[in-house]
Amino acid sequence: MRLPFAPSARSSVGLEWELMLADRETGDLAPRAPEILELVEEATAHERFTVTGELLTNTVEVTSGVGHTVAEAVDDIADAIGALREQTEPRGLEMLCAGSHPFAQWYDQEVTDKTRYHKLIERTQWWGRNMMIWGIHVHVGVDDADKVIPIVNALTVFLPHLQALSASSPFWAGERTGYASNRALVFQQLPTAGLPWQLDRWEDFEEYLDDMVRTGVMADASEVRWDIRPAPRWGTVEIRACDGMSTLPELAAVAALAQTLVERFSRILDAGGELPGIPPWYARENKWRAARYGLDARVIVDRQGTQLPVRDHLRATMEELADIAVELKCAREFAGLETILATGGSSARQLAVAEAADGDLRAVVQHLIREFRGGPTLREHLAALRV
Repeated sequence: MRLPFAPSARSSVGLEWELMLADRETGDLAPRAPEILELVEEATAHERFTVTGELLTNTVEVTSGVGHTVAEAVDDIADAIGALREQTEPRGLEMLCAGSHPFAQWYDQEVTDKTRYHKLIERTQWWGRNMMIWGIHVHVGVDDADKVIPIVNALTVFLPHLQALSASSPFWAGERTGYASNRALVFQQLPTAGLPWQLDRWEDFEEYLDDMVRTGVMADASEVRWDIRPAPRWGTVEIRACDGMSTLPELAAVAALAQTLVERFSRILDAGGELPGIPPWYARENKWRAARYGLDARVIVDRQGTQLPVRDHLRATMEELADIAVELKCAREFAGLETILATGGSSARQLAVAEAADGDLRAVVQHLIREFRGGPTLREHLAALRV
């Protein structure tokens, strides 16, 4: 199968953010996305951003246009949220985001009435119905198809770092799971999901797709659900490993990390260098450690099996990427990574709220609603940074 890789601007950025709709009073999920989407569709038809539905009717997804900088893409996301807020506000609905809803039950949720979703549920059954998960997807443009697979492999070394920074699903269906990112382990139960296969060349990816389509596993490349995958239609590498970020500044920070990593790897390839890599058994272990411990994880960082606290390796990596962040005009967003490291991220904040509320997960939901609604806007956050 010959699979074209669309041209895209090098290290351009696109963002997708999956958001929950919740009842303002109870905090429970509200199956009203079809109603809200119908209201915003016409009004936003000519905007750079898009607002669409997802697997469950309690979810809306906002997608940026192609940004030359992280700030451009994040501005699109902010505009999309503003358009949604105009419709959710008078209808008693709130938006929030995390990898999971703290207390909602899968059997109360409605599947969006689309053929592709019905087929997914028919095939995956209980696991498919349990996909009460929300995440972010970060696209970064790559200027040569031959770079894509090596960059995917190198990004896999940093998958636990991205997963730990975004970890926001410590609760599941009313229970404390003991995991910082329960979503990471739930999502990989779907066919074709999980860690990417370690391939060598673009042609290997084409052969993989040919095998999957020929045997009826998938219809096309869009059904590759790897944590990090090539996105041929857009000419990007797409990072899908992250839980849903709870605030816009955190989304911007993780997007800046993704953009700078991809640009760094692209430069190494241009110079004829070798990208970092680890064996697949280390990658598998790293994913589990990041899901379990979040930013308190120790991760395996090289082929020799060197282990470091993920916070320490992240800070060392940030130092190496700082100049690239300046060149890509995302230094202020990039600096937000330090805030996440210092505070422990959304998972830690949710656990602290639950403890203060004697385990009442309704308080956690209200906390997430307040963070999404009343936390710092990106502009306010950036203004407070001295970069």
